[in-house]
Amino acid sequence: MQLDLFSTEVYYDLETQKSADEVGWSNIDRMLLAVGVTWCAKEGFRHWYEQDASTLVGYLSSFDSVISFNGDGFDSRVLSHYADVSAINKRSFDLLRDIKMRLGHRLSLNAVARGTLDVGKTADGLQSLQWWKEGKIDLITAYCEQDVKVLVDIVTFARMHGFVRYFDKFGTPLTVHVRW
Repeated sequence: MQLDLFSTEVYYDLETQKSADEVGWSNIDRMLLAVGVTWCAKEGFRHWYEQDASTLVGYLSSFDSVISFNGDGFDSRVLSHYADVSAINKRSFDLLRDIKMRLGHRLSLNAVARGTLDVGKTADGLQSLQWWKEGKIDLITAYCEQDVKVLVDIVTFARMHGFVRYFDKFGTPLTVHVRW
């Protein structure tokens, strides 16, 4: 029965072709999709590229729950360049938004991953942009897939234990109780 629950949800993350320095934070939709990665229990990981962007929007919209880390503030806004993302936004569960609501401030995915799973991110968005300029799409895809794996593992941990952990700016481990 648990598989049925998880088959109605999809996890995703995107990397872009352009930075905020190039297009401005008010123009996130102009950053353009470089690579997207999704994961669901039924299909595992799938990779998506700019030519697949509108299909990706439809795919994400077909799930009951679309889980991301800053998907509301970033990823769905990137995808809005290619198609109407209102169905994604209606189904969205954004971990960053939930954590920020609970704590009153933002945390990075890396902070939650290190604190909860003792695993760090393998790169960052700036590195991904450099790889894009160098044509190293395989490195962007691997990095993005790792972020989605971390996202899945964080949610799985939180559902089993009712909390996630992070380190504050002084390196003190702290706990956030969640109901995901």
